[in-house]
Amino acid sequence: QVQLVESGGGLVQAGGSLRLSCAASGSIFSINDMGWYRQAPGKQRELVAAITSGGSTNYADSVKGRFTISRDNAKNTVYLQMSSLKPEDIAVYYCKAVVRHPTAWGTSLSVYWGQGTQVTVSS
Repeated sequence: QVQLVESGGGLVQAGGSLRLSCAASGSIFSINDMGWYRQAPGKQRELVAAITSGGSTNYADSVKGRFTISRDNAKNTVYLQMSSLKPEDIAVYYCKAVVRHPTAWGTSLSVYWGQGTQVTVSS
C-alpha cells in the first residue's frame, strides 16, 4: 500500500505564492509520473502540472509561467511552486503518483491520489 500526503495549502492574497508538497510512502519500488490536479467547486478535476521520473514537465496553459513543478526522487516527493496566484486558482489541489510497487510475482503499476489540500486566493 502507498500513501500520498500533501501539505502547503492555505489562504493567500492575489499575487502571492504558495508551495505545495506531496510525499509518497509505503511499498514503493519506483515512481513514474507524478502530478498535481485541481478541482474547483462545480467543476471537473483538471491537470495542473505533471513531471516524469526523468524530469520532463507538462503544464496547463492557465498556469504556464506562474507554476513550477519539481520532484525529489530520493524523497519520493513532488512539489508545486505557485506564484502570481489569482482567484481563479482557488481549488482543492490533489497529488497523483504512478507507482511501481513490489508484489509476490514481481512488480505492478498502480495510481495513487492524495487527500487534497485547499488553496484559497483572496482578491
